[in-house]
Amino acid sequence: MFDRISGTLKGEKPQARKMVKRKKVIKARPRRRPTPLAVKKVPRARRQPTEVLKREAEIDRKLGVLEERERQLGRREKDLERKFAEVDEIKKEQLARLERAAKLTREEARKLILDATEKRLAGEVARRIRETEERIKTEADAKAQEILTDAMQHGVTDYVAEYTVSTVHLSDEDIKGRIIGREGRNIRAFEQATGVEIELDETADIRLSSFDPVRREIARRALLRLIRDRRIQPSRIEEVVKRTKKEMDKILFEEGQKLCHAVKVYNLPPDLIKLLGRFKFRFSYGQNMVAHTLEETKIGVAIAAEIGANLTVVRLGCLLHDIGKVITEGEGTHVELGVNVAKKYNLPPAVVACIEEHHEDKSFSSAESRIIWIADAASSSRPGARYEPHEEYVKRMTQIEKIAGSFPGVKKAFAYQAGRDVRILVNPDDIGDDELEVLISKITKKLEEEAQYAGQIKVTAIRETRASKTTKAK
Repeated sequence: MFDRISGTLKGEKPQARKMVKRKKVIKARPRRRPTPLAVKKVPRARRQPTEVLKREAEIDRKLGVLEERERQLGRREKDLERKFAEVDEIKKEQLARLERAAKLTREEARKLILDATEKRLAGEVARRIRETEERIKTEADAKAQEILTDAMQHGVTDYVAEYTVSTVHLSDEDIKGRIIGREGRNIRAFEQATGVEIELDETADIRLSSFDPVRREIARRALLRLIRDRRIQPSRIEEVVKRTKKEMDKILFEEGQKLCHAVKVYNLPPDLIKLLGRFKFRFSYGQNMVAHTLEETKIGVAIAAEIGANLTVVRLGCLLHDIGKVITEGEGTHVELGVNVAKKYNLPPAVVACIEEHHEDKSFSSAESRIIWIADAASSSRPGARYEPHEEYVKRMTQIEKIAGSFPGVKKAFAYQAGRDVRILVNPDDIGDDELEVLISKITKKLEEEAQYAGQIKVTAIRETRASKTTKAK
């Protein structure tokens, strides 16, 4: 029997067959090309809703309306331009007719109208100008008074000046006796060394009197040093006075620096600061120059700040305007001497002009010069600021000393007792004892001819020779 599964007869031993692997052939189906979207036919009802179609139709309608309006506006704009051109032509034609009728050009007609209007309003314009000027002047005067009043309030100082006397307080009577010395020899030695007169009374005070403030300050400092030392004798007095005179440069520099810092001026040359230090010991008509400078600077700075002037120039001008008053060498007014000093130290031209113009010797060249002139007048003219006879007194004493010291051989000349007593120290190598009487006679005669004084003047000449030698060290 044939076995279908094995392919053999039943009972027959199956033979091994060689397996052949058949390849399965799959035929590729042809790819269908997609239909383009624009070409693809889609029913209209499925593509857009009905409401969208309505909106598109409405938009199309409105766009058409806007386009129509735009066309109408363009036509109207062209019509307006044409009409404006016609109006311009008519205007030009009318102006030409008017010019031919009036026999005037347009510019000539305008000038005639303006001239007529100006004549008609001239009176009104002049009245208003006068009213404006008066109003401005009134307001300016009031404002100026306000600025000056405020500035003068800023310039008040609490400095109390000593005109011709310095006072030294003593702790006990024993010191007063040592100052007097045996038969007054210490007082005589002190007056001879300093040129200052000592006044004693029953109180515990000693008054140093001299018209020269620098000389009086040297005497005051020397006396205080002697009191602390308590070794008061002629040789010690001379030594202390000589040392104090050498220290005077340092004192003047310190006082000048204090003044500069008080008015906020810095970096001046040291020699110029020393000159400013003399302000503390110098009086102008009884008014101390430190007090005057502080007052003037405060007033000037306040005015300059109000009107917007240069504060640096005003400060320097106020500080240095009277610098010529402390110059002891040279001829000319204190203005001329001050200008020379300013130029010597290469100060700015604006500051030199302020010094040169502060007494109106020269016309004002700037607002700063005028401010310094105003501030100077305000400080010096206030009640109690100046004492006129004091300046005359100082001039008289200075003249007496100058006359007495003008002769050859005179080393020093001091005026005491308001000029009624003059003491002269001569060089013993140049003037002998016999020549001393002749010298006194010449000095007395010249004082009678040239000096201004009241009463009589007593002239005392002192000729002193000294011999000293030091032993060898052991």
